[in-house]
Amino acid sequence: MSSILVHYAARAIGGYVIVVTTVAAGVAVLQERKIWKPASLPSLSLWGCIKVFVYNQLWMLMCLCGVVLVTLKWILMLGRSDLEYDCHHFVEHWVARCCTVLLIGRVQIRGTEHLPTQKEVPAPIFIANHASQLDVGAAYYLNQRFKWIAKQSVYYLPGVGQVMWLGGHVMIDRRTGKNQSSVSTLFEKSKQALQAGIPMFLFPQGTRRMAEQLPFKNGAFVMAQTNQTRLIPLSIQIPHDIWNSLYPFNVLWGGSAPVITLTVHPSVKVTGKENLEDLKQKCMKLIYSALPQPSVEEPRKDQ
Repeated sequence: MSSILVHYAARAIGGYVIVVTTVAAGVAVLQERKIWKPASLPSLSLWGCIKVFVYNQLWMLMCLCGVVLVTLKWILMLGRSDLEYDCHHFVEHWVARCCTVLLIGRVQIRGTEHLPTQKEVPAPIFIANHASQLDVGAAYYLNQRFKWIAKQSVYYLPGVGQVMWLGGHVMIDRRTGKNQSSVSTLFEKSKQALQAGIPMFLFPQGTRRMAEQLPFKNGAFVMAQTNQTRLIPLSIQIPHDIWNSLYPFNVLWGGSAPVITLTVHPSVKVTGKENLEDLKQKCMKLIYSALPQPSVEEPRKDQ
């Protein structure tokens, strides 16, 4: 009887993983197509859509395998291993690098001299523009430990949800009526991380845009002022043809890999006494100064 239950449980879990990863990857394709919809950008080709789909599925499945491995390590070591550390350094870090190298190309880091070289308390806050889901993978090339802020719905994604949970990332509930308590939880958990010497990583735009330079929201700057910690602005430049590129197959006939450029700017000291709007504007100018000026046009009517 027990073997039958195990059999059906395994099938149910396997079915859940297949269905959810497929649906989630499909949604990711739709989101990226929307980002590349303005006429000033090349629309995603069929090949580009396939790469987005495979990239997301590969990311989730590799995270799932990674979670199993670090959990087994924790069990074999009788709970003496650091799951948070292992999730970041052995799962998130290598999943991001593998997915990028296998499907996307290279990441070039500029301004590495501005990165922290030792643990700081309170830890700094990384802030960056948000153009594409590829920003997340590029961030791991900084070789810095940090925590993300994400929606609680991410928990339902196989692999990714478990990594976010075991990795101690900050999850928020965006349901109506939950916003106030969720914001309070966000700032409290972020404070705990910063005071423990673990940086936070935020995208102040709040949403992804390739063809626009959106104004920044207050959250990251209020967080920095509350904790009196420095901000480290980052500019992430995504090539417009990155999804449509024939990489990795083009390397077979001597083609080059697309390059994502991540620029680290000098940190901005925050004492808590600054004017919030002035602080936002200063960081916006720094981040957008290393990015090409967008040419905003109307979306294509054929899409």
